Amino acid sequence: MIYNNPFSGLSVLVSPIAMQVFVIAMIGLVVLGTIMDMIHKKNVKYFFNNAKKAKKNAKVDLTSAQRTAVILKTVAQDIATTSELGRGKRRVAHVLGMYGTIIFWVTSVFMIFSYPSSGLDTPSSLTTMWHLGAMMTCVGGYWFWFFLRVDVSAEAYPWYRIIKADLFVLALLACSTFGLAWSYTQFSNMIGLSYLFLILYITSNLVLFGGVYWSKFAHMFYKPGAAIQKNLAEADGSRDNLPPPADAPEQFGLGIKREEPKHY
Repeated sequence: MIYNNPFSGLSVLVSPIAMQVFVIAMIGLVVLGTIMDMIHKKNVKYFFNNAKKAKKNAKVDLTSAQRTAVILKTVAQDIATTSELGRGKRRVAHVLGMYGTIIFWVTSVFMIFSYPSSGLDTPSSLTTMWHLGAMMTCVGGYWFWFFLRVDVSAEAYPWYRIIKADLFVLALLACSTFGLAWSYTQFSNMIGLSYLFLILYITSNLVLFGGVYWSKFAHMFYKPGAAIQKNLAEADGSRDNLPPPADAPEQFGLGIKREEPKHY
């Protein structure tokens, strides 16, 4: 199954151009949804005003080299490895889901635009990465959904309690799950089931990329910017207008020893 390119099999029913137009349309929905989200929440205005305040309150005038070093360090630690989550299970699940999703999306684009028809031999490495990316997303996503969510692990809500904020992760999991199911049933020549999972796969993509305005999808763009701005503020001394750490020993009381902190 992992050597199967489901998109080339789909070309018997749907033209490669239609598949490519669908991908472009999904990208357009992401752009549109993100712009609408920025207008509604005024994120760009907030970041711009915050940057002006930080520059005004800066105690150190950072050089271009220093700024670049801070940005590269932020990308390598806070963004690429999500170090803000500590070394716990939550970080592992997040990294699995993040890189699995990136691999899944990138290989999907490659297969649809470079190997969309059954007459072209898709490299086995590409199809393997597509399936592996979907599996990584499922492992990280389901691990998070059933065991690591704050309202499940800390607030004792049942795992099946769904709120609007869950739209992104559920749609993402649906895409990966139905994509794998579609590939398997197509490879196994289960015609009826393959059509069913194809429809579910398309629907979940529409929900994922079309629901950017209502989900946390756009946070993928905001969080890196916020992390960079935060670290630059610490480097230049402005500290986002917050006071510096107290020059005193940390005293948390005996409660801190009874249970390890959970990074939410």
